[in-house]
Amino acid sequence: MSFINTLSQNERDTLRTVVRTVHMKHYPKDFINQYETDKLIESLGPEVAESMIRLGVDRRLQQL
Repeated sequence: MSFINTLSQNERDTLRTVVRTVHMKHYPKDFINQYETDKLIESLGPEVAESMIRLGVDRRLQQL
């Protein structure tokens, strides 16, 4: 089971927004989708994801 399924919908949306903004800003636009974003989140791990969620909440990033 992946850890992303244990997150609430709000946490998941915040995390996806942070990953798209920070990690995927140089990717081609047609490559940035929910599946690819979730794959990158899974590769980062739960500890990094937790700090990225905190960053998104602190900076009030909203879903793109």
